[in-house]
Amino acid sequence: MTRPVLGVSCCDRAFGGERAQVVINRYIEAAMTFADVAVLLIPALPELMNAREVASRLDGVLLTGSPSNVEPWRYGEPGAADVAGPYDPGRDAMTFGLIEAMTDLSRPVFGVCRGFEEINVAFGGTLRRDAGANPSLLTHHAPDGVSLDDLFAHSHEVSLAPGGVLARAFARDRLNVNSVHFQAADRLGEGLTPEAVAPDGLVEAFSGRAGGAPVLAVQWHPEWRAGDNAQSQTFFRLLGRALRGEPL
Repeated sequence: MTRPVLGVSCCDRAFGGERAQVVINRYIEAAMTFADVAVLLIPALPELMNAREVASRLDGVLLTGSPSNVEPWRYGEPGAADVAGPYDPGRDAMTFGLIEAMTDLSRPVFGVCRGFEEINVAFGGTLRRDAGANPSLLTHHAPDGVSLDDLFAHSHEVSLAPGGVLARAFARDRLNVNSVHFQAADRLGEGLTPEAVAPDGLVEAFSGRAGGAPVLAVQWHPEWRAGDNAQSQTFFRLLGRALRGEPL
């Protein structure tokens, strides 16, 4: 039986003196294993390909995390363009086009970390850039210079919205999640509902509907060592259900 086809966003990064389209394997492996989907990578080359050219061939999309940030002008802060980088304008153009195209087709859109931020902005929300260093907030990112293991070991608890998609899926009211982000949702986008909230009040997950199809995004990284984490596997099983048109 043919599996659903998931589009996964790429980043445009420097590599060996050239530019390369990059997706960390753990996103792809977790999706193919636990969502049980086939994957097509969507390059961040909007000058050569329009998102609508491929959207109709996809059953859903996953917007991944990335070291880069959404350009501030996209959420109404053009004067902030000299801070909070690096940026990836090609990825911005492609993912925002994908979000629009997929929602017009009523097909699922899922996001992780940067993907969470992209979806929020695409729905008219805004971002804050102080989640790693504001003394009034939890520290949402490990200190500079730590190992990759220690980076993803940095964690905190979130409270799940009663009756929400995640609370039903996990059959719990709290989760412990990794925390690897400097930016966060400020104003939530139109039609998006909080699914998880950190102790400092930051929204860490949201859901919504786009023409009848589910939108779901988390600020944490469920793809990190998903094979050892039943909680992460549940997120990707939700993704697989969404691509098959099953209720969440």
